[in-house]
Amino acid sequence: MKKVFVGGRLRRLREERGMTQAALAAALDLSASYLNQIEKNQRPLTVPVLLRINAAFGVDVQLFSEGDEARLFAELREILSDPQVGEASSATEIRDLVANMPGIARALTILHRRLRGETDRAEALVAHLGLRSGEGVSDQPAAFEAVRDFFYAHHNYFDALDTHAERLFGEARLGISETETGLARYLAGRHGIRIAMADEGPLRVWNEAERSLHLLRRLSPGQRAFQMATQLALIELDGPIDALARSAGGGETHRLARIGLANYVAGALIMPYRPFLAAAEKLGYDIECLSERFGVGYEAICHRLSSLQRPEARGVPFFLIRVDRAGNISKRQSATDFHFSRGGGTCPFWNVYEAFAQPGRVLTQIARMPDGRAYLWVARTVEHGTPGYGAPRKTFAMALGCDLRHADRLVYAKGLDLSDPNAATPIGAGCKVCEREACVQRAFPFVGRPLAVDETRSLHAPYAGG
Repeated sequence: MKKVFVGGRLRRLREERGMTQAALAAALDLSASYLNQIEKNQRPLTVPVLLRINAAFGVDVQLFSEGDEARLFAELREILSDPQVGEASSATEIRDLVANMPGIARALTILHRRLRGETDRAEALVAHLGLRSGEGVSDQPAAFEAVRDFFYAHHNYFDALDTHAERLFGEARLGISETETGLARYLAGRHGIRIAMADEGPLRVWNEAERSLHLLRRLSPGQRAFQMATQLALIELDGPIDALARSAGGGETHRLARIGLANYVAGALIMPYRPFLAAAEKLGYDIECLSERFGVGYEAICHRLSSLQRPEARGVPFFLIRVDRAGNISKRQSATDFHFSRGGGTCPFWNVYEAFAQPGRVLTQIARMPDGRAYLWVARTVEHGTPGYGAPRKTFAMALGCDLRHADRLVYAKGLDLSDPNAATPIGAGCKVCEREACVQRAFPFVGRPLAVDETRSLHAPYAGG
């Protein structure tokens, strides 16, 4: 364990428990002066002290993990680099704020999200309806962004739902990769639900009056099992799902959160936690081999891999992103502290975009962010759509990444020199928030500093080629 300075969090825990510094020192068998130095970040939090805190208060040791702090720092730095906010804050100032006053730092990020949501809607209304700026605009973030933040705040893991799904897998006597038949039998026997096939229409249609579930005939067995599992989740776990969804927000946010949580349960039911984690470890997290073993698609496996964060049995903490050819991010999930930019696009050097040039092929990349942290990325294209000549197809690139320190557990690290610092491709979260000033692919200036005149000319010149 490297030196971790989390005095602010320890002080906040003490104040929440209504304890004086002397009382906490006595409870932890420390001197008051030593505890005072920890709270002032003059001494690091050691493993023995961390274990004493856990024994005395029963708090999760993850409370003192640097992961959340790194994620909060990255998001706050992006916010405070915006010239519209005011004078740019230094990295040291932001780090001190996150370490010593994390509650205020989080409040600032929430306020900025609401401001961004209002600004985005105002611009859309002005562009399409000719309204005055701010007219008829809500002060809440867009529903889909609020749901993303909700899953992000839970590290993409919901223990109560996940453990219930694993237990249900056994009670329903389901089999790995054979869940379609088992779920149809369970729905009929336990709930009197009949499965019917449809040649067109939505993927899943639930008829409460007839107690029938209509599924598209063209779906694969794994896709049909997923739709059945989603409907089963909405029936058997309606209360817990609804309570969690309400904590995400109201209105459209609540509706989307319910769908997302039901889908989460479906994935956990088809790929139960412990058998899936055991298979992932044995196969080196090989996505295609796991897809074959569990009878579901590449994208479903990526989703499940990004959620293996049960406290007593953690898998590799992955982050996931799905983009289209235009760079639109339609999915982003994280079990750890990787910071996805909320503005400024992403990086063209990221292998998630190279995947479109080599469809169906798995690409690997060691990438290094401007903060020096390195990651292993695995990217591949996936397709969705209606079969048939001339039918429109949707193509996306899926990227699954993890911190480089976990890379040796992945089959994708074979042949890569994980120890060579020069093997990593420099990437960033987006030009507007990336500090790599010498990048040849830069499309916009870094918003944290003024733009020089010669840079302005090179960025906006109508022709700069040769």
